[in-house]
Amino acid sequence: MNSTRTTNVATAALALAIAGASLARGEQRKELPPPELEGVEITEHLNGQIPLDLEFVDSDGKKVRLRDYFNGQKPAILTLVYYRCPMLCSLVLKGMIEAIKEIPLTVGEDFDIVTVSIDPREMPPLAKLNKQSHVKEYGRPEAMKGWRFLTGREENIKKLADAVGFGYKYAEDRQEYIHLAVIFVATPEGRLSRYLYGIKFNPSTVRMALVEAGQGKTGSTMDRILLSCFHFDAEAGKYNVAAMRIMQAGGLITLVVLGTVLGLYWRRESKRRRMRTEGADGPDGES
Repeated sequence: MNSTRTTNVATAALALAIAGASLARGEQRKELPPPELEGVEITEHLNGQIPLDLEFVDSDGKKVRLRDYFNGQKPAILTLVYYRCPMLCSLVLKGMIEAIKEIPLTVGEDFDIVTVSIDPREMPPLAKLNKQSHVKEYGRPEAMKGWRFLTGREENIKKLADAVGFGYKYAEDRQEYIHLAVIFVATPEGRLSRYLYGIKFNPSTVRMALVEAGQGKTGSTMDRILLSCFHFDAEAGKYNVAAMRIMQAGGLITLVVLGTVLGLYWRRESKRRRMRTEGADGPDGES
């Protein structure tokens, strides 16, 4: 494939990814996609279970199962890409890296990333090269132990893709995979918590999605307090302020402040009464 054709294909794939993200969020389009794009879509399976017994091979050539990573310890971001993708996969991973570099949570300590190739022809050496380059771009050495790059058999790749609702197709004439731009946020037990679309990700949205998926195990106390005042807007693909929760939080803060003020007042009045009583009794305790 010449460079012009590669650029055109990549541009078309990028446009498809953006359009697909809109469709996944419920936006309506009048025209139907062309036949070659049929099935290239995202079907959200929120709270669906990732099949943890599926076997893959890590970047060191070791056989692993997904339950080795989704073991109840930390939330994780799952990405389905292929390592020889001419453009879109790199854009998705780059956008994700740019977002997670801006948050205080660290890959390998607070959350993990599991990247799986959808191309069964790709092997561990290629996965290892991709791991090295992307961890270097991320810039935090802790990620070497927390960001896994996997390859596997077509059967298992398809089962994983079906479980998370990731529709893709192989274009024989182009020797490329057609897919959409999305990352999946999962709980420590491997249940799908959030779908985040596009090639640019808001750091705050990624952070709150991980805190939410972490079920109280990830993020600071302030993160969890903030999350209680926000809800995820699937249409916008981000967290928005929930007015009722703000009012409830404001009411609770008012009660706490009022209780504190009244407590101080009562303590002060009690002290004054005690001092007046001691003064009336005299130094020897007699009137």
